[in-house]
Amino acid sequence: QLFDEIRSRVAAQLERVQRTASAAARLDVLCSFADVAVTNRYTRPLVNTSGRIVLSEARHPVVEALLDVPFVPNDVTLDNGDNRVAIITGPNMAGKSTYMRQTALIVLMAQIGCFVPATSAEIGVVDGIYTRVGASDDLSTGKSTFMVEMSEVADILRNATGNSLLILDEIGRGTSTFDGMSIARAVLECAADRRRLGAKTMFATHYHELTVLEDTMKGVKNYNIAAKKHGDDIIFLRRIVRGGADDSYGIEVAKLAGVPDSVIKRAKVVLRELESGKAQTAPTGSGEQMTMSFTPPGEQEAVIRLKQLDINTLTPMEAIGILDKLCQMVRE
Repeated sequence: QLFDEIRSRVAAQLERVQRTASAAARLDVLCSFADVAVTNRYTRPLVNTSGRIVLSEARHPVVEALLDVPFVPNDVTLDNGDNRVAIITGPNMAGKSTYMRQTALIVLMAQIGCFVPATSAEIGVVDGIYTRVGASDDLSTGKSTFMVEMSEVADILRNATGNSLLILDEIGRGTSTFDGMSIARAVLECAADRRRLGAKTMFATHYHELTVLEDTMKGVKNYNIAAKKHGDDIIFLRRIVRGGADDSYGIEVAKLAGVPDSVIKRAKVVLRELESGKAQTAPTGSGEQMTMSFTPPGEQEAVIRLKQLDINTLTPMEAIGILDKLCQMVRE
């Protein structure tokens, strides 16, 4: 009976209770914003409808809090004109993903009324932040990593507008090199073209061939994460600089990750062979040959058959028959 009476009295004042709870929640959020801003030296952003995102010495709010060393800040410039798309190249572990994610987080923080981790910030309001980052499959529905990636890209291209912010990390890496590069370029062209989408876009990639878009499409700019070689080692400077990366430093990163020295040495040999255009290289510690060929199997077999022929012993009819078989092998 006592419980029912209390419940009835509270129910009679339900609207006042809800208003009080809402005010307390709002005050809690604002106090939290103020505390984190003072503690972490955040700056009040200028929020407007200019379409510009200009950040000076921006930092990642989460990574910065976890580091025992000072976070290396970077600048960001995106707008609806000459700085619409930023293509970001550089080695793995250098900080490409952190740079893009911190930009998205700062835009989100500004639009919810929070100070931001930067020395100054101008945030043109965006109507959505669309991201494609990380790699994962969906075993429950039978979707591969690449299928999940493409589904997310499709959703982004269908729903984003010219006032959106796109964060795209390593699009196309889940398939063959040429297919992946083709998809990545097509997505970039769509994002940069104001007649199709024209959204502010940050696009991290290892496809260095895409950096030519700066010369062919208005609004595209190249950036890379600075790194320096020191002997056989690599030093990540964590700084964003203009221009495309001159090296992926993949083998150096593998060494940092603890890959055995024998594998690293072998990788360097294979890399030199590939860069010189040679198709074969002998494996270390083996008398056998490892063939690395990019020729379709049918063409390989046709070449082998041709090398085995003795044209001095062939009749015209035999030559025609062999030629027909070789043509069939290549077509297949």
